Amino acid sequence: MSIVKVSNKGVFGEGEVTFGGSYVPEPLQKALDQVEAAFYRYKDDPDFEQEFQYYLREYVGRPNPLYLAERLTSELGGAKIYLKREDLNHTGAHKINNTIGQVLLAKRMGAKRIIAETGAGQHGVATATVCALFGIPCTIYMGEVDTRRQALNVFRMEMLGAKVVAAKSGNRTLKEAVDEALMDFAQNHEDTFYLLGSAVGPHPYPLMVRHFQSVIGREAKQQILEKEGRLPDVVMACVGGGSNAIGLFYPFVDDASVRIIGVEPAGKGLETGIHAAPLNVGKPGIIHGFKCHVMDEAENCHSIAAGLDYPGVGPEHSYYKEIGRAAYVAVTDDEALNAFLHLSKVEGIIPALESSHAIAYAMKLAPTLSKDQSIIVNLSGRGDKDVAQVYEMLKGNQS
Repeated sequence: MSIVKVSNKGVFGEGEVTFGGSYVPEPLQKALDQVEAAFYRYKDDPDFEQEFQYYLREYVGRPNPLYLAERLTSELGGAKIYLKREDLNHTGAHKINNTIGQVLLAKRMGAKRIIAETGAGQHGVATATVCALFGIPCTIYMGEVDTRRQALNVFRMEMLGAKVVAAKSGNRTLKEAVDEALMDFAQNHEDTFYLLGSAVGPHPYPLMVRHFQSVIGREAKQQILEKEGRLPDVVMACVGGGSNAIGLFYPFVDDASVRIIGVEPAGKGLETGIHAAPLNVGKPGIIHGFKCHVMDEAENCHSIAAGLDYPGVGPEHSYYKEIGRAAYVAVTDDEALNAFLHLSKVEGIIPALESSHAIAYAMKLAPTLSKDQSIIVNLSGRGDKDVAQVYEMLKGNQS
């Protein structure tokens, strides 16, 4: 039996240790109930699954490789480091897996309009892409700060036909983009589908995103068994909201021999309060209609990676932390930047700054393990979107 206990209303755990759920006003709950009913109706429907798999194969380009990073492994002198190459997907990240699944659901629900939030812009690009594919108008909410950090992705979204709306309240990053998207959904749910990009939010979104992203872990498990003849010793991914991580982790949750490690952004350092590491320093609380570990409001939510600066985290990650199934560590901006540059030079692969957090921790962990052990790192996205930002940072023009 799986160790993941989920109620029919998306509550992870039981007794004192519960996360997730739905804490929203009644009008929004009615809209969420409709999404939940459609998800449970179609998620195991053979026709839906056949169409989903068709687009993953023919449009996204799955399965993508599980690549042995030989030079990096040799240099570190420890465990083999395998990279799950989500960066090779169409649009350059794992986000497309979920947007394909949700847009097929939105079509069946008769949605006339789609909205989404985005941080680094990859979910926004993926949403704009599938909306162009199926001819559905879409609006993308993005923090004003992130529109500047990821200007190229803003242009991509607009080129694909999306309307990009800058969120100008608060820190003007991902949290505020989610705020505005939820407000839009509450007001326009009769003809609008909210295509949420991470494993966060009120039920059914964490379950729905995990369902569509679990293709990552299922493929990785099959591929590592073919390459090594055994399960990996460690699976690892960066964690902001946590969709790429839960997609890799979930198929390994019941494999007790496999260590699960999520890597949060320590930003300027956990001791500075300028970071986005709620699993390391936060407390259980309510954010965006669900319960999870949340950063103290006094802390300045920050990460070098636009897709990771979220003050909460997916509820399933909070549950894994509480029951001890997964460990959650943190990597600073400087460590992530070093990994970004190092993987580029050693393997010829430019990783997203988000993914670079996981690469950085793998570079610490691998030398402590034996050469017959293996680590799977989810390379959740490619770093093309970050090159201009890194260029400015290295010139000293941006902190």
